[in-house]
Amino acid sequence: MDALVTTEWLAGELGARDLRVVDATYIDAATGRDAAAEYDAAHIPGAVFLNLAELRDTDDELPNTVPGPAKFASRMQALGLGDGCRIVLYDSSPWHTSARAWFLLRLFGMRDVAILDGGIAKWRAEGRETASGTEAPRHRHFTVQPGDVAVRDLTAMTANLESGAEQVVDARSAARFTGEEADPRAGVASGHIPGSKSLPYTRLFTAEGIWKRGDALKAAFVEAGVDLDRPMVTTCGSGITAAVVAFGAHLLGADVALYDGSWSEWGADPATPKALGA
Repeated sequence: MDALVTTEWLAGELGARDLRVVDATYIDAATGRDAAAEYDAAHIPGAVFLNLAELRDTDDELPNTVPGPAKFASRMQALGLGDGCRIVLYDSSPWHTSARAWFLLRLFGMRDVAILDGGIAKWRAEGRETASGTEAPRHRHFTVQPGDVAVRDLTAMTANLESGAEQVVDARSAARFTGEEADPRAGVASGHIPGSKSLPYTRLFTAEGIWKRGDALKAAFVEAGVDLDRPMVTTCGSGITAAVVAFGAHLLGADVALYDGSWSEWGADPATPKALGA
């Protein structure tokens, strides 16, 4: 299964015994939307709802740090996601949050994971069938294994300032990167990690919300000054859209890690250096 699948492909695979479909929509409450309610109203038949707002380390003050392996495995098992499954993720979030779910699954060792290009918006626009209510999945064992993506913490990111071993790629808007726009979180400074590259996650999509592919996707990274032959670590405001850039890099065969604390941690720490401007 490819890492990025089409609605046509998924429609042909629905009902396969090893296939699991997951709605991974995460929306900030401030938007006035309710992701769980939207799932209940209409979802791809057989899809389960993954609550990304809860799938984090709730003991950490930071917004979206990775949960421990036991918690992650427990949540996956309850959703019927586990060993021997092919998993297709989709969302209807402006932040393309299925990429965060993809990153977490890869981090904990799941390999056969894909994102549905265009999400449920494209699915519904094509007049395809939806279901309502809540699915009742059967428990399935999830074996935690070493993943092929990695997480970086504040210590690693600070050390990287000196070593430059990894390119730092920032998924936030250009205005937040330069400091022209203030950070929306109280007590968090403006700007970016010194030496990082600005690649707003929105540049990886067409105007229709479809992933760019091939040369068009590669051009977005190259134009941001990213060398796809060198290791990179992605960052954003809280670790959500950093996963979008990480997925884009994965599509191009690049090695990738994600700074989980992202600017919520770096920008709030008075000891970390901050840069302004382009």
